Amino acid sequence: MPEKATLDESRKAKRKGRAPTTQAGSFVREEIHHVREGKHGAQSTKQAIAIGLSKARRAGVDLPPPPDSATPGTKRSAAASKRAATRRARPSARRSRASRRALKSAGRNVASKRALSAQAKGAARRRSAASRKGSARKAVRTKGAGLRREAARRAARTRKTRRRSTTAD
Repeated sequence: MPEKATLDESRKAKRKGRAPTTQAGSFVREEIHHVREGKHGAQSTKQAIAIGLSKARRAGVDLPPPPDSATPGTKRSAAASKRAATRRARPSARRSRASRRALKSAGRNVASKRALSAQAKGAARRRSAASRKGSARKAVRTKGAGLRREAARRAARTRKTRRRSTTAD
């Protein structure tokens, strides 16, 4: 069951008219925190993200099933969890215990900053330059003046520290 703060954050994003993926972001973040604090592990960063997205689907976020790379079984379970969100059916205790036990024995370092960075970079690398540019443009359009100013300051600070670290070498 997702934490109350996570559900509130997701609903707030929905009220603001944010995309379903943005609404699901808080669930993914919660899952990463669970792995970091040792509640359970994950076999890969991708798995930790997938668990968060699955929780978002169950909570009623209108996310599509996983893309073509997923197996038909995964797609079926995603569709079932989306239907269950409207029915609120409880998962079987036996299945819950089995998945929890399997996750507990998995690694924790998949939620490290380095692992998340590698996952994000890999995902970005698979997209075309035009696609990335389009996303950046859309982000700028939807950001608003205040957040744009904040982002520009953050970028300037990052450039400054990078410049300093390269001159120190």
